[in-house]
Amino acid sequence: MRFFSKTSSACAVAVTLALMAGAQAQGLKTPDKAKGGSTSSISRALDATAQPSGRQPTASAAASGLRSADYIVALVNSEPITNNEVLARLARVTQNVTEQGGQLPPKAELARQVLERLIVEKVQLQEARDSGINVDDLTVNQAMANVARQNNTDKAGLLARLKADGISEDQFRAEIRSQMLMQRVRERDVDGKVKVTEADIDRYLKEQKRPGEAAAGAMANLGHILIIVPENASPAVVAEREAKAKQAAEAARNNADFIAAVRQFSDVPNGRGGGAMGLRPMSEYPELFVKEVGSAATGSIIGPFRSDAGFHVLKVLEKTQAGAAPAYITQNHGRHILLTVGSGVTETEAAKRLQDYKRRIQAGQATFQQLAEEFSKDGSARNGGDLGWSSPGQFVPEFERVLDALQPGEISDPVVSRFGVHLIQLIERRQEKLTPREQRDMVRNIVRERKAEQDYETWLKELRGKAFVEYREPPQ
Repeated sequence: MRFFSKTSSACAVAVTLALMAGAQAQGLKTPDKAKGGSTSSISRALDATAQPSGRQPTASAAASGLRSADYIVALVNSEPITNNEVLARLARVTQNVTEQGGQLPPKAELARQVLERLIVEKVQLQEARDSGINVDDLTVNQAMANVARQNNTDKAGLLARLKADGISEDQFRAEIRSQMLMQRVRERDVDGKVKVTEADIDRYLKEQKRPGEAAAGAMANLGHILIIVPENASPAVVAEREAKAKQAAEAARNNADFIAAVRQFSDVPNGRGGGAMGLRPMSEYPELFVKEVGSAATGSIIGPFRSDAGFHVLKVLEKTQAGAAPAYITQNHGRHILLTVGSGVTETEAAKRLQDYKRRIQAGQATFQQLAEEFSKDGSARNGGDLGWSSPGQFVPEFERVLDALQPGEISDPVVSRFGVHLIQLIERRQEKLTPREQRDMVRNIVRERKAEQDYETWLKELRGKAFVEYREPPQ
C-alpha cells in the first residue's frame, strides 16, 4: 500500500490537519460573481470558517446578533439548523473576509450562502454517521495539537485563547470531530476513486501552453501583515494606522525574516491568517491582493494599501507558473510501521502499541526493521517498512507533514491517517534534480488534485440533492 496523497498541498484535514488551508478547504463553489463582493473571497471564507483554526471571533462579536429566543431555520432529513448556528458562522465569515481585504455581499445574501453551507455540512455528517464512520479521541487530540502548533502555542495556550473567545474545549473538539468525519467520508467516496491517466496529464500540459493559460494558473505564497482600521475610525486613527503600516513595510524590506515583521506589527498574528498564506492559485486570493501583486517578483514587498479591513503589506514568498514542476526538490527516505484499525482495535489501542514499539527501539531492544517486518500491516513490511525515496505530494498530507518535520534518524510519535496508525522514521533527506519522468509524476499530483475537487463538487451536489430539506423562517 502506498500512501498517495489526493493533493500536493498539506492543507487537508489536519484541520489544516492543521485544520486549514487549504483544506485543505472543501465545499460547493459559489456563483462566479456574488453581488456586492468577491466570490473567491466569500467562498474561501465559507470554507475556512467551516474548519476550526484556533482563531475565532470574539464572544461579543459572535453573540452580538444572536436572539435570546433561538428558532429553527431549516430541517435537514429531520435534523434542525438553528438561527444561532447561522449567525455564529456568519460572524466568522464576515471577520475572515474583511481581514483578507474582501468585500461582503448584502447580509441577506451572505446569510443564505452560510445556511446552504451548513446544510451541505449536515448531509455529509449524516452520510458519515449512516456509514459507520467515526473519529477516535486520539485523532482529535492530534488535530488539536496541530492547531496549537500552527498558532505558535501549546494545548494550554490554545484552550486559553478559546476560553477568552467564549469557546469551550468540548465545543472545539466537537467542531474538529465534525470536520474530520466529513474528510473521511470524502476520502472514502471521492478521493480514493480518482484515477489519472497519461492522457489526462497530456491534456493538462497542452492546456498550459495556450495563450493566457499560464498566467491564469499562476500560483503564489504571499506573506501578509494586516493593520486593522476600526469601522468609523477618525482621521487621526486612520493616520496612526497608516503610519504603523508604513513602518511594517519598511521593516519587511529591511529584514529578510518576514515573520519577524508579522509578529511585531500585524494585528493578525502568524498562524492565524497572517504570515505565510500558503502556495495557492492567484485566483484564490482576494481580488485586491491580485491587483496589487500583479507581476511582482519573488521577494517583493507590496504596500501598504487600504481595504475595508485596514492597511495591508504583502511579501511574495514564492511564485510559480501553472503546471510547472520544480527542477529540484527535497526528497525524503523514510520507513514506517502501520497498524490498521477495526475488528475491535481502536486508534488509541494501535497508538499505544506503536508507542511501545518506539520505546523498544530507543532502548535497543529491537530495530525498526524487525518490528516492521513482524507487525506492520503494509506491503512495505517485507522490506522493514522501507518506503524508498518520496517526493512532495506522494503521501497523504497527515503522513507527509510529520515526515517533513523529522530529522534524519528521528522517530515520530504515532500518527493517524486514513489508512490506520503509523510509526514513522526518517532515514535520510536530499535535494534531487527531477528526471522528466519524475516531473511528469509531479504534474500527475496536480491533475489528481484538480480531478478530486471536480469529483467532490459533483458528489456534494448529488448528496445535497438526495437530502430532504425543509426551510422554515429565514435567518435574521
